[in-house]
Amino acid sequence: MASSKATTVNAYLKELPPDRRETISTVRDVVVQHLPKGYEESMVWGMITYGIPLATYPDTYNGSPLSYCGLAMQKRHNALYLMGLYSDTEQERQFRERWTADGHKLDMGKSCLRFTRVDALRLDIVEELVRSTSPDALIAQHERARAEAPSRPRRATR
Repeated sequence: MASSKATTVNAYLKELPPDRRETISTVRDVVVQHLPKGYEESMVWGMITYGIPLATYPDTYNGSPLSYCGLAMQKRHNALYLMGLYSDTEQERQFRERWTADGHKLDMGKSCLRFTRVDALRLDIVEELVRSTSPDALIAQHERARAEAPSRPRRATR
């Protein structure tokens, strides 16, 4: 299942195989517990997402809530998408350095942290990262990135 058609988080969790449901639920609990006030949990792009509601920040490039984190089961792994790292290269460098400092293996793309089991994650570092960026800071990162990006046509917001 690379993408779900579930419209609620509970429906998404119910359609997962039991072992994956337990893993995703555990990581979800960590994210929800440490998420700064102002982010909202929802289902977007077929996965659990945490973002800034459009009522708070409607000026996004695609008319969807500005995403901070995402959590999903993929075909061969689970993924925690850490979009806040994508636009903050120094925070990304520190994250990667801390993760591997004690020999832990890091399986990560630009923002996608891939894992199969909870014990493969450095939950202490995930907690810190989730806690680290307020919605206002994410909006500022987003606006800086948009100002630096080459000009391209923008979609109308919803």
